[in-house]
Amino acid sequence: MATSLTREKLVEMYRKMFEIRSFEEKVFELYAQNLVPGTIHLYGGEEAVAVGVCSNLRKADYITSTHRGHGHCIAKGAETKRIMAEILGKQTGYCKGKGGSMHIADFSVGMLGATAVVGAGIPIAMGAGLSIKLRGTDQVVACFFGDGASNQGTFHEAINMAAIWELPVIFVCENNLYAMGTRQSVVMLIENIADRAVAYGISGVAVDGNDVLAVYEAARKAVERARKGEGPTLIECKTYRHKGHSRIDPAKYRSKEEVEEWLRKDPIRRFKERLLHTNVITEAEIQQIEKEILTEIEEAVKFAMESSYPAPKEALEDVYT
Repeated sequence: MATSLTREKLVEMYRKMFEIRSFEEKVFELYAQNLVPGTIHLYGGEEAVAVGVCSNLRKADYITSTHRGHGHCIAKGAETKRIMAEILGKQTGYCKGKGGSMHIADFSVGMLGATAVVGAGIPIAMGAGLSIKLRGTDQVVACFFGDGASNQGTFHEAINMAAIWELPVIFVCENNLYAMGTRQSVVMLIENIADRAVAYGISGVAVDGNDVLAVYEAARKAVERARKGEGPTLIECKTYRHKGHSRIDPAKYRSKEEVEEWLRKDPIRRFKERLLHTNVITEAEIQQIEKEILTEIEEAVKFAMESSYPAPKEALEDVYT
Protein backbone atom coordinates (compact mmCIF):
# COMPACT_ATOMS: atom_id res chain seq x y z
CA MET A 1 0.00 0.00 0.00
CA ALA A 2 1.37 3.45 -0.91
CA THR A 3 2.63 4.86 2.38
CA SER A 4 1.99 8.46 1.32
CA LEU A 5 -1.77 7.88 1.20
CA THR A 6 -3.98 8.37 4.22
CA ARG A 7 -6.91 6.11 5.01
CA GLU A 8 -9.26 8.93 4.03
CA LYS A 9 -7.57 9.27 0.66
CA LEU A 10 -7.72 5.55 -0.04
CA VAL A 11 -11.39 5.36 0.89
CA GLU A 12 -12.18 8.36 -1.31
CA MET A 13 -10.40 6.69 -4.22
CA TYR A 14 -12.55 3.60 -3.81
CA ARG A 15 -15.65 5.78 -3.58
CA LYS A 16 -14.78 7.54 -6.84
CA MET A 17 -14.07 4.31 -8.67
CA PHE A 18 -17.38 2.82 -7.57
CA GLU A 19 -19.15 6.07 -8.45
CA ILE A 20 -17.82 5.94 -12.01
CA ARG A 21 -18.74 2.27 -12.46
CA SER A 22 -22.25 2.78 -11.05
CA PHE A 23 -22.79 5.83 -13.23
CA GLU A 24 -21.76 3.99 -16.37
CA GLU A 25 -23.93 0.98 -15.58
CA LYS A 26 -26.92 3.29 -15.14
CA VAL A 27 -26.19 5.08 -18.43
CA PHE A 28 -26.02 1.67 -20.15
CA GLU A 29 -29.43 0.86 -18.67
CA LEU A 30 -30.95 4.16 -19.78
CA TYR A 31 -29.60 3.75 -23.30
CA ALA A 32 -31.32 0.37 -23.53
CA GLN A 33 -34.57 2.19 -22.70
CA ASN A 34 -34.04 4.59 -25.64
CA LEU A 35 -33.63 7.53 -23.28
CA VAL A 36 -30.16 8.54 -24.48
CA PRO A 37 -29.92 10.31 -27.86
CA GLY A 38 -26.98 9.32 -30.03
CA THR A 39 -24.51 6.72 -28.79
CA ILE A 40 -22.35 6.26 -25.69
CA HIS A 41 -18.78 5.15 -25.03
CA LEU A 42 -18.57 3.63 -21.57
CA TYR A 43 -15.58 3.85 -19.21
CA GLY A 44 -16.32 0.70 -17.19
CA GLY A 45 -13.12 -1.25 -16.52
CA GLU A 46 -10.79 1.74 -16.75
CA GLU A 47 -11.73 3.49 -13.49
CA ALA A 48 -8.28 3.06 -11.94
CA VAL A 49 -6.73 5.35 -14.55
CA ALA A 50 -8.97 8.38 -14.07
CA VAL A 51 -9.02 8.05 -10.28
CA GLY A 52 -5.32 7.25 -9.94
CA VAL A 53 -4.35 10.32 -11.95
CA CYS A 54 -6.95 12.80 -10.71
CA SER A 55 -6.30 11.89 -7.06
CA ASN A 56 -3.00 13.75 -7.51
CA LEU A 57 -4.61 16.88 -8.90
CA ARG A 58 -5.87 20.04 -7.26
CA LYS A 59 -9.11 21.73 -8.19
CA ALA A 60 -7.15 24.43 -10.06
CA ASP A 61 -5.35 21.84 -12.21
CA TYR A 62 -6.74 20.96 -15.63
CA ILE A 63 -7.67 17.83 -17.52
CA THR A 64 -8.67 17.16 -21.13
CA SER A 65 -10.75 14.17 -22.07
CA THR A 66 -12.01 11.96 -24.90
CA HIS A 67 -15.17 10.46 -26.37
CA ARG A 68 -14.98 8.03 -23.39
CA GLY A 69 -15.01 10.83 -20.86
CA HIS A 70 -17.64 10.31 -18.15
CA GLY A 71 -15.09 8.74 -15.81
CA HIS A 72 -12.63 11.61 -16.22
CA CYS A 73 -15.38 14.13 -15.44
CA ILE A 74 -16.43 12.34 -12.27
CA ALA A 75 -12.85 11.76 -11.10
CA LYS A 76 -12.10 15.50 -11.48
CA GLY A 77 -15.14 16.49 -9.43
CA ALA A 78 -17.93 17.20 -11.92
CA GLU A 79 -21.49 16.66 -10.65
CA THR A 80 -23.10 13.39 -11.68
CA LYS A 81 -26.54 14.99 -11.95
CA ARG A 82 -25.36 17.56 -14.51
CA ILE A 83 -23.39 14.93 -16.45
CA MET A 84 -26.48 12.72 -16.53
CA ALA A 85 -28.63 15.64 -17.65
CA GLU A 86 -26.23 16.37 -20.49
CA ILE A 87 -26.19 12.75 -21.62
CA LEU A 88 -29.99 12.79 -21.71
CA GLY A 89 -29.94 16.04 -23.71
CA LYS A 90 -31.49 18.18 -21.00
CA GLN A 91 -31.14 21.94 -20.51
CA THR A 92 -29.67 21.49 -17.01
CA GLY A 93 -26.70 19.59 -18.40
CA TYR A 94 -23.19 21.00 -18.53
CA CYS A 95 -23.60 22.08 -22.15
CA LYS A 96 -27.33 22.81 -21.86
CA GLY A 97 -28.13 19.49 -23.50
CA LYS A 98 -26.42 20.41 -26.77
CA GLY A 99 -23.17 18.49 -26.38
CA GLY A 100 -24.28 15.11 -25.16
CA SER A 101 -22.15 12.25 -23.91
CA MET A 102 -18.95 13.14 -25.78
CA HIS A 103 -18.77 16.90 -25.15
CA ILE A 104 -18.94 17.50 -21.42
CA ALA A 105 -16.91 20.31 -19.83
CA ASP A 106 -16.81 21.90 -16.38
CA PHE A 107 -14.30 24.72 -16.16
CA SER A 108 -15.12 25.23 -12.46
CA VAL A 109 -13.25 22.02 -11.60
CA GLY A 110 -10.63 22.29 -14.35
CA MET A 111 -12.33 19.93 -16.79
CA LEU A 112 -11.52 21.63 -20.09
CA GLY A 113 -13.74 19.35 -22.09
CA ALA A 114 -14.22 16.02 -23.78
CA THR A 115 -14.11 15.75 -27.54
CA ALA A 116 -15.41 13.20 -30.02
CA VAL A 117 -12.44 13.78 -32.33
CA VAL A 118 -9.71 11.22 -31.63
CA GLY A 119 -6.57 12.92 -30.31
CA ALA A 120 -8.12 16.41 -30.32
CA GLY A 121 -7.63 16.93 -26.60
CA ILE A 122 -3.86 16.51 -26.82
CA PRO A 123 -3.01 19.90 -28.40
CA ILE A 124 -5.60 21.55 -26.15
CA ALA A 125 -3.73 20.20 -23.13
CA MET A 126 -0.46 21.45 -24.58
CA GLY A 127 -2.02 24.90 -25.01
CA ALA A 128 -3.26 24.88 -21.42
CA GLY A 129 0.24 23.92 -20.32
CA LEU A 130 1.68 26.86 -22.25
CA SER A 131 -0.85 29.13 -20.57
CA ILE A 132 0.29 27.88 -17.16
CA LYS A 133 3.93 28.54 -18.00
CA LEU A 134 3.21 32.04 -19.32
CA ARG A 135 1.17 32.88 -16.21
CA GLY A 136 3.81 31.46 -13.89
CA THR A 137 1.52 29.29 -11.75
CA ASP A 138 2.26 25.79 -10.45
CA GLN A 139 -0.79 24.20 -12.06
CA VAL A 140 -0.53 21.05 -14.19
CA VAL A 141 -2.58 19.49 -16.99
CA ALA A 142 -3.49 15.81 -17.26
CA CYS A 143 -4.32 14.81 -20.82
CA PHE A 144 -6.23 11.55 -21.31
CA PHE A 145 -6.27 9.77 -24.67
CA GLY A 146 -6.42 6.23 -26.05
CA ASP A 147 -3.89 4.00 -27.77
CA GLY A 148 -5.39 4.84 -31.16
CA ALA A 149 -4.81 8.56 -30.59
CA SER A 150 -1.09 7.92 -30.13
CA ASN A 151 -0.87 7.35 -33.89
CA GLN A 152 -2.37 10.74 -34.68
CA GLY A 153 -0.23 13.67 -35.77
CA THR A 154 -1.65 15.72 -32.90
CA PHE A 155 0.02 13.34 -30.44
CA HIS A 156 3.51 13.75 -31.91
CA GLU A 157 3.31 17.49 -32.55
CA ALA A 158 1.84 18.40 -29.16
CA ILE A 159 4.19 16.21 -27.13
CA ASN A 160 7.19 17.54 -29.03
CA MET A 161 6.15 21.15 -28.36
CA ALA A 162 5.44 20.37 -24.69
CA ALA A 163 8.87 18.78 -24.44
CA ILE A 164 10.91 21.60 -25.97
CA TRP A 165 9.03 24.22 -23.91
CA GLU A 166 9.09 22.05 -20.74
CA LEU A 167 5.36 22.42 -20.21
CA PRO A 168 3.60 20.96 -17.12
CA VAL A 169 1.56 18.34 -18.97
CA ILE A 170 1.03 14.70 -18.00
CA PHE A 171 0.11 12.76 -21.13
CA VAL A 172 -1.95 9.75 -20.02
CA CYS A 173 -2.44 7.03 -22.63
CA GLU A 174 -5.30 4.71 -21.68
CA ASN A 175 -4.22 1.66 -23.65
CA ASN A 176 -7.23 -0.66 -23.74
CA LEU A 177 -5.58 -2.64 -26.57
CA TYR A 178 -8.10 -1.67 -29.24
CA ALA A 179 -8.60 1.50 -31.29
CA MET A 180 -12.26 0.85 -31.95
CA GLY A 181 -11.86 -2.73 -33.23
CA THR A 182 -8.22 -2.62 -34.31
CA ARG A 183 -5.76 -4.28 -31.96
CA GLN A 184 -2.63 -2.33 -31.04
CA SER A 185 -0.29 -5.03 -32.35
CA VAL A 186 -1.74 -4.60 -35.86
CA VAL A 187 -0.74 -0.94 -36.12
CA MET A 188 2.37 -0.72 -33.89
CA LEU A 189 5.57 -2.73 -33.78
CA ILE A 190 6.35 -1.51 -30.26
CA GLU A 191 4.90 -3.20 -27.20
CA ASN A 192 4.87 -0.11 -24.99
CA ILE A 193 3.50 3.20 -26.24
CA ALA A 194 5.42 4.81 -23.37
CA ASP A 195 8.65 3.95 -25.22
CA ARG A 196 7.84 6.75 -27.66
CA ALA A 197 8.74 9.25 -24.93
CA VAL A 198 12.44 8.79 -25.66
CA ALA A 199 11.94 10.32 -29.12
CA TYR A 200 10.96 13.60 -27.45
CA GLY A 201 13.51 13.51 -24.65
CA ILE A 202 10.90 13.19 -21.90
CA SER A 203 10.15 10.67 -19.19
CA GLY A 204 7.92 7.74 -20.14
CA VAL A 205 6.54 4.89 -18.06
CA ALA A 206 4.13 1.99 -18.63
CA VAL A 207 2.05 0.84 -15.67
CA ASP A 208 -0.72 -1.61 -14.80
CA GLY A 209 -3.75 0.55 -15.56
CA ASN A 210 -6.00 -1.74 -13.52
CA ASP A 211 -4.00 -1.05 -10.34
CA VAL A 212 -5.13 2.32 -9.02
CA LEU A 213 -2.15 2.61 -6.68
CA ALA A 214 0.34 1.94 -9.49
CA VAL A 215 -1.35 4.63 -11.57
CA TYR A 216 -1.43 6.98 -8.59
CA GLU A 217 2.29 6.58 -7.93
CA ALA A 218 3.29 7.11 -11.57
CA ALA A 219 1.07 10.19 -11.76
CA ARG A 220 2.39 11.49 -8.43
CA LYS A 221 5.94 11.51 -9.75
CA ALA A 222 4.85 13.10 -13.03
CA VAL A 223 2.85 15.81 -11.29
CA GLU A 224 5.73 16.53 -8.94
CA ARG A 225 8.12 16.95 -11.87
CA ALA A 226 5.66 19.14 -13.75
CA ARG A 227 5.09 21.47 -10.78
CA LYS A 228 8.86 21.89 -10.45
CA GLY A 229 9.11 22.99 -14.07
CA GLU A 230 10.78 19.77 -15.22
CA GLY A 231 8.47 19.25 -18.17
CA PRO A 232 6.01 16.62 -19.37
CA THR A 233 5.73 12.89 -18.79
CA LEU A 234 4.09 10.18 -20.91
CA ILE A 235 2.29 7.57 -18.80
CA GLU A 236 0.88 4.50 -20.51
CA CYS A 237 -1.81 2.74 -18.47
CA LYS A 238 -2.51 -0.77 -19.72
CA THR A 239 -6.19 -1.39 -19.11
CA TYR A 240 -9.32 -2.85 -20.74
CA ARG A 241 -12.81 -1.55 -21.42
CA HIS A 242 -15.45 -4.02 -20.34
CA LYS A 243 -17.89 -3.08 -23.11
CA GLY A 244 -17.36 -2.59 -26.81
CA HIS A 245 -16.05 0.62 -28.31
CA SER A 246 -19.54 2.13 -28.23
CA ARG A 247 -22.96 0.94 -27.21
CA ILE A 248 -23.63 -0.49 -30.67
CA ASP A 249 -20.35 -2.44 -30.81
CA PRO A 250 -20.71 -6.15 -29.89
CA ALA A 251 -16.89 -6.41 -29.71
CA LYS A 252 -16.77 -9.75 -31.53
CA TYR A 253 -13.13 -9.07 -32.38
CA ARG A 254 -12.25 -9.97 -28.77
CA SER A 255 -12.14 -13.61 -27.72
CA LYS A 256 -14.23 -14.85 -24.81
CA GLU A 257 -11.04 -16.02 -23.10
CA GLU A 258 -9.42 -12.58 -23.40
CA VAL A 259 -12.46 -10.83 -21.96
CA GLU A 260 -12.70 -13.27 -19.06
CA GLU A 261 -9.00 -12.85 -18.29
CA TRP A 262 -9.36 -9.08 -18.06
CA LEU A 263 -12.57 -9.28 -16.05
CA ARG A 264 -10.59 -11.20 -13.44
CA LYS A 265 -8.33 -8.12 -13.25
CA ASP A 266 -11.26 -5.80 -12.53
CA PRO A 267 -9.70 -2.68 -10.94
CA ILE A 268 -12.51 -2.08 -8.45
CA ARG A 269 -12.58 -5.65 -7.17
CA ARG A 270 -8.77 -5.68 -6.87
CA PHE A 271 -8.70 -2.43 -4.91
CA LYS A 272 -11.58 -3.49 -2.69
CA GLU A 273 -9.83 -6.75 -1.79
CA ARG A 274 -6.62 -4.86 -1.07
CA LEU A 275 -8.34 -2.39 1.23
CA LEU A 276 -10.07 -5.19 3.11
CA HIS A 277 -6.90 -7.30 3.36
CA THR A 278 -4.90 -4.40 4.82
CA ASN A 279 -7.71 -3.44 7.24
CA VAL A 280 -8.06 0.01 5.72
CA ILE A 281 -11.81 -0.49 5.57
CA THR A 282 -14.44 -2.99 6.71
CA GLU A 283 -17.02 -4.79 4.62
CA ALA A 284 -19.75 -2.87 6.42
CA GLU A 285 -18.12 0.46 5.54
CA ILE A 286 -17.83 -0.58 1.89
CA GLN A 287 -21.49 -1.55 1.80
CA GLN A 288 -22.42 1.84 3.24
CA ILE A 289 -20.31 3.68 0.66
CA GLU A 290 -21.84 1.69 -2.18
CA LYS A 291 -25.35 2.31 -0.85
CA GLU A 292 -24.69 6.07 -0.74
CA ILE A 293 -23.31 6.07 -4.29
CA LEU A 294 -26.24 4.12 -5.70
CA THR A 295 -28.61 6.59 -4.05
CA GLU A 296 -26.65 9.48 -5.57
CA ILE A 297 -26.87 7.96 -9.04
CA GLU A 298 -30.63 7.45 -8.74
CA GLU A 299 -30.97 11.08 -7.68
CA ALA A 300 -28.93 12.11 -10.72
CA VAL A 301 -31.31 10.19 -12.97
CA LYS A 302 -34.32 11.78 -11.27
CA PHE A 303 -32.81 15.24 -11.72
CA ALA A 304 -32.13 14.58 -15.40
CA MET A 305 -35.50 13.01 -16.12
CA GLU A 306 -37.36 15.90 -14.49
CA SER A 307 -35.32 18.53 -16.34
CA SER A 308 -36.58 20.15 -19.53
CA TYR A 309 -35.18 19.75 -23.02
CA PRO A 310 -33.67 22.93 -24.48
CA ALA A 311 -36.21 25.05 -26.34
CA PRO A 312 -35.95 25.09 -30.16
CA LYS A 313 -35.20 28.82 -30.03
CA GLU A 314 -31.95 28.01 -28.13
CA ALA A 315 -30.53 26.07 -31.09
CA LEU A 316 -28.39 28.97 -32.28
CA GLU A 317 -27.41 30.24 -28.83
CA ASP A 318 -23.89 29.54 -27.51
CA VAL A 319 -22.75 28.82 -31.08
CA TYR A 320 -19.62 30.57 -32.27
CA THR A 321 -18.69 31.17 -35.90
